Amino acid sequence: MQYSANLGFLWADRSLPDAIVAAARAGFVAVECHWPYLTAASEVKSALDKVQLPMLGLNTRRGQTGEFGLSALPGREAEARAAIDEALAYAEAVDAASVHVMAGRAQGKVAHRTFLDALRYACSATERQILIEPLNAHDAPGYFLTSTTQALEIIDDVSAPNLALMFDCYHVGRSEGDVCTRLKHLHDRIGHIQIAAVPDRGAPDHGELHYPAVFQTIRDLGWTRPLGAEYRPSGETDASLGWMKSL
Repeated sequence: MQYSANLGFLWADRSLPDAIVAAARAGFVAVECHWPYLTAASEVKSALDKVQLPMLGLNTRRGQTGEFGLSALPGREAEARAAIDEALAYAEAVDAASVHVMAGRAQGKVAHRTFLDALRYACSATERQILIEPLNAHDAPGYFLTSTTQALEIIDDVSAPNLALMFDCYHVGRSEGDVCTRLKHLHDRIGHIQIAAVPDRGAPDHGELHYPAVFQTIRDLGWTRPLGAEYRPSGETDASLGWMKSL
């Protein structure tokens, strides 16, 4: 398996350019991030070019304090579109492969229609991959998108060739379980896979989810793209990387 370092959690004590260099030195073949907007895109692109790593993805902004995105929030459509435009422009500048459009905390039919409209807007504005990701209720209570079933329905409703599922094994493990079966069922709709231990979101070498079996399932599906290591190190990131060899 090959891995992408999620720099929202890994080397989070360093500047984003320095974290990119650290990821390359540690043996990651790609990087991804959450919200890179405080760092100039030119600085990120320079670091990526220096170590010759691709940026796999980034998120639209969360919104205000305590929010988890804007795109499903009725009445916030203008802000949501501005966040999408910003993310797409940043992705263009650093040549990121995908943008994760964050839905936010909302419920109901109006929120559903609002999210569909935002996704149609995002998909029509770029040829890059647009991702949606179900988040578990323990970490993101009230988040609009809560299950892979709901995500699949949304992907079908939008019906855009560049819209896909971000399958986070941690979130699916906490919300739905049966991760391997869901990977098999959804693999043709998945645009990116992320990993972390269940339930503590630590390195994937412990916990309830048996990653050797998960990795074998991913191999059997013919998946060859890097898996996103989106876990919270219990200490220094470099000291947490033993799983890259042990697994």
